Amino acid sequence: MPPKHRDGDVIAVIPGQWIAHIHTLTAYAAFLGALIVGVSLHYHKIVQNEHFGYPVEWFPSVSATIGDRYPERSVFQLFIALCSGPRFLLVGLFYCLVNRKGESGAKWLAGVGVLRTLTCGGWTYVTSTDDHDWHDIFMISYLVATLPWTIGCLLLSPPNPTTVKYRKYLAAAFFGTLVPLVYFFIQHKVHRVPGAYTIYAFFEWALVLLDVAFDAVTALDFSTFEVIVKDTKGLSRGNKRRVQDAILEKQKDKPIGQVFNAKFHWHEMLDAVADVYIGFTFWSVLTSLGLVVWYFPLWHMGISGFEVAVLSTISPFLLGIPPLRRLITKFLPFNHLTMGLAGLLAYLVKSPESRLGAVSFAVWEGCLGWTATWYRDRGDPKKLEARISAWVIGLIASSIAKFAFWTNNPMWPVMNAENGGWNKTGIFFFVVSIGWAFYRRPQMADTMQQQRVEKPKGSSALAGLGLAGLFFALHTLLSDSSTIILWVWEGYPVRGPLAVPHGAWTIFTMGAGLVSGLFYPNIARSWSAFGIGSVGAAVLTGFSNWNGYYGALALTFYLCAVAPVLISNAVRFPPGRTFFLTFFVYNLVVLFNVWVVAYAFVPGGPMVRERTDWVMATAMILIGCGVFSTLQNHGAPAKQKTFQPPANPAARRQRSYYIYILLLLQLLSASIAYLRFPAYNYEPYHKDSQLITAGIWTIHFSIDNDMWSSERRIEQLLRESELDLVGLLESDLQRIIMGNRDTTQYLAESLGMWVDYGPGPNKHTWGAALLSKFPIVNSTHHLLPSPVGELAPAIHATIDAYGTLVDVFVFHSGQEEDAEDRRLQTAYLSELMGRSTRPSILLSYLVVTPGEGNYNTYVGERSGMKDVDATDWDRWCEYILYKGLRKVGYARISRGTVTDTELQVAKFAVGQPEGTGEHVAEELVPQDLRFPALFKGQGVRGHRYHVFDEPRYFA
Repeated sequence: MPPKHRDGDVIAVIPGQWIAHIHTLTAYAAFLGALIVGVSLHYHKIVQNEHFGYPVEWFPSVSATIGDRYPERSVFQLFIALCSGPRFLLVGLFYCLVNRKGESGAKWLAGVGVLRTLTCGGWTYVTSTDDHDWHDIFMISYLVATLPWTIGCLLLSPPNPTTVKYRKYLAAAFFGTLVPLVYFFIQHKVHRVPGAYTIYAFFEWALVLLDVAFDAVTALDFSTFEVIVKDTKGLSRGNKRRVQDAILEKQKDKPIGQVFNAKFHWHEMLDAVADVYIGFTFWSVLTSLGLVVWYFPLWHMGISGFEVAVLSTISPFLLGIPPLRRLITKFLPFNHLTMGLAGLLAYLVKSPESRLGAVSFAVWEGCLGWTATWYRDRGDPKKLEARISAWVIGLIASSIAKFAFWTNNPMWPVMNAENGGWNKTGIFFFVVSIGWAFYRRPQMADTMQQQRVEKPKGSSALAGLGLAGLFFALHTLLSDSSTIILWVWEGYPVRGPLAVPHGAWTIFTMGAGLVSGLFYPNIARSWSAFGIGSVGAAVLTGFSNWNGYYGALALTFYLCAVAPVLISNAVRFPPGRTFFLTFFVYNLVVLFNVWVVAYAFVPGGPMVRERTDWVMATAMILIGCGVFSTLQNHGAPAKQKTFQPPANPAARRQRSYYIYILLLLQLLSASIAYLRFPAYNYEPYHKDSQLITAGIWTIHFSIDNDMWSSERRIEQLLRESELDLVGLLESDLQRIIMGNRDTTQYLAESLGMWVDYGPGPNKHTWGAALLSKFPIVNSTHHLLPSPVGELAPAIHATIDAYGTLVDVFVFHSGQEEDAEDRRLQTAYLSELMGRSTRPSILLSYLVVTPGEGNYNTYVGERSGMKDVDATDWDRWCEYILYKGLRKVGYARISRGTVTDTELQVAKFAVGQPEGTGEHVAEELVPQDLRFPALFKGQGVRGHRYHVFDEPRYFA
């Protein structure tokens, strides 16, 4: 007979653990049932991938098993549907188990659990075939929600030693499995290692089993429940302890305990969010200044006078005037308001000169506003730390935004709705954030808790120089997650990090460094930490591939860790002279960094030619000045009893809000890395005809004639031209003055092409890159002899075109004025091409007249190369040469307003003997071998066949 309840009979009693057991059984039945059916019916098909099949690959991945094949998909979806009911009950029962009156942790965890369940249904019932984008969105959301679900279950679970032990083991195994999973996925996708996908599949199945097993542990917790629902032992009552309580009890006297052992307040969280977004806006504006300044010397081919706008950063000198300092600090955040409005609305200004003026004013106000904010809060460690955290996390958020938008910040004034800008969205969130800052101004600007600031020891100059080095290093190396990756790039085969997914590693290291600096400032300010950062800088400068990147990560960690220390020290000094010196020296180092590559165009340039090592050493020496200053004011760590700072008001709950934001940004970064990971399943446009359509284009640093970012217009023309192979020149944008961008990332991902970025930004060239629909088997980078003028970059790559190895050369010659440079470069490149016994294509910028001078060395016996059309006399810069292939056609497409140079295109047939080279009418050419008709006549968007007004074809 059912037991009696005080309000009536209990009709049925279901033990709580049955809910967990049913959930486990149905979940495993869904996956394992699909696996059994798939192996039984479609084994060879589900182990086949884009590169290999059975017997090289012999075990199917989860996605292949549960995908679109019938009846595996139906089996999987049926049991997942049956699993949904127990899943919702499991989330609800766990909420009942851990809920406490007056706390929101259990509610938050239940919300995550429901979200996780719904997103599971999303990627289950919306397959990649149905809608690839939404399938990935649901899958990423599910994986992202797994982290807070796992941590929440660990922290909130009752102190049952058995369940805690199992959860720790399973959680560690789950997240530990992600490392080899990603490794073998890259081995399969990027390196095409035979059998790697089978190993990846085992780790993928392990993730599924561990994920379900983690939730299966709830059966031990639910043994105290009966579904009526009735709690027979009272574990859900607020007087019971959790694992979280034990952790916080142990850590109560340590920084971590002080941070998280406090109640959550939404208004304080919103304060932090608003602060971070204002910091993000500052970095968006500051990083755009160099880009809009660069437009003018680019078109003037030398110093234009507009470069004076870089001095807009020195506005903090106004704080040296006491009446102005009091006025500015009193009316904060007014300067942040004017910064955001001028900087974010600048995209509406059509005139390049006026747009530069708006951005310069925004930078002026931003530097002044942030300096005044730090100075105002210098007497309240809690608030000062919050403002510094917001500023650094704003940099991280800016880097993530560029990671998501292919190295462009969508709020920049060179962006708009047509080229991928999110300007209106950025303005909306800024208005909300600054509005909240004004609303909360009385609390955020309250000076009642200010402590008396002791007179600092030492010179303000040392503190200012330290910040100058820090600001420059953060800006030049970390304002884009791919910058340090491209510093160490050396071509194919891949021997180091890639912009995707390893940009997320850079961003994670930035966050980890900041948190370390907040919790352990005594370590961050030590000479030992400075030594580690200096070694990292030296390794980054002197080494390539993985070794160079590991040094870069060490430097990244150090820069973000030392930032709170150096800023906190500098604000103790008079702000006017300290921060004036900071930004003035920062500007000098920025110009120094430009001079090392632009030496041929600027006064005194040859003195610092190619001295990036001097730039890096200068930055580290400046930071060392700041370390010396902070040690003067805080004492050496060796004389202190602990590396942890003494208890202070900053180590309280307000710090936790910034860490929550940081964790959310890290999850967003990982999601972007997943979504952007290339498919590597590229195919040429005319594979049935075994045709290579190759082009050469000087893209003028991806800034068009009207100061708009031109990546999308470049991509559109390359796509419409049906290029399988393209050399891009003037493509190295990874410097402050160019916005730390990389156009090739967007082009490669949107066009579906392999990419070799070419010589990195530390090689002091203007850039040469190669995009290919064909796999790049090998590539090497060359810096050709340039004793006087600018360095001449070249790429020598070998591609696999329809089973034939073809050598491709991309080259940018020196300037017309440097005749000896060009003679030496001609000899070097001709010798390099002449050594190749394979079919070859040269995509180049030669600066020669057809039939004269160096032309006869490039085209001749020494190189073995032929001109694609020797009758085209109207050329000077761009040339396409070839050997060992049959030329089919040649065309010249006008530039429109995208750049200052046309696009040249040639078609070659692989595996066919060379023809006579005589011109033939288009009517005699098979349709699949013809150029697109789109550019005939007036063409489209200013792009048309010009010079001879139509393509040329050859017999």
